[in-house]
Amino acid sequence: MNPSLLTRGPYDGDPYAQIISALREHGYIRLNNVFTLEQLQRLFLFIKQSGQADFHQAGVGRDQIHQVNNFIRRDHICWLDEQHDEADFYLEWMEELRLRLNRELFLGLFDYECHYAHYPKGAFYKKHLDAFQGSSNRRLTTILYLNPGWQTGDGGELLLYAADNQTLLETVQPTFGSMVIFLSEEFPHEVLPVNTSRYSLTGWFRINTSTGIHLDPPA
Repeated sequence: MNPSLLTRGPYDGDPYAQIISALREHGYIRLNNVFTLEQLQRLFLFIKQSGQADFHQAGVGRDQIHQVNNFIRRDHICWLDEQHDEADFYLEWMEELRLRLNRELFLGLFDYECHYAHYPKGAFYKKHLDAFQGSSNRRLTTILYLNPGWQTGDGGELLLYAADNQTLLETVQPTFGSMVIFLSEEFPHEVLPVNTSRYSLTGWFRINTSTGIHLDPPA
């Protein structure tokens, strides 16, 4: 199976099976048309109607080591919670994917967290991993792009690299409704500088790393 297979969405075929097959064989997949135009417009309308107060500059690291670093990334984010009714269908779809992944790939995925991301003109995110092997609870990254009318030259492409940190596997244009899913610990990636506002919905399936003295996620 080609990991860049373009699917027709959940109403024609089984996208979950396609995702599972690609993850098993390649560790990533790029898709188009997973959601309907109406669903995508609901998500995009929320972003356009949100004020600047809803988004804050993203940082690197978590908890005590979290900090804003303009040298590494310059995007702004808005975390989803139970108040985001516009994304109900999206979270339900991800929950079904989580159950299928656990049943067929035994990944032990515990929950899913996600945020809207806005890259204003000139913003970027330098090459990084979403998780470090053996020391993170993030196992699978998902990115849904929400950019109607995106044109060649607008920038903001996602570059996905092999585990050697050098071999380029994919150049993903952030076109409206396209999606990429990949194993968080395996694939370094970066976002090239954008020439116009760029939007996405980015999330991570996580495992539970709670212990007797450590609560995951933190209270």
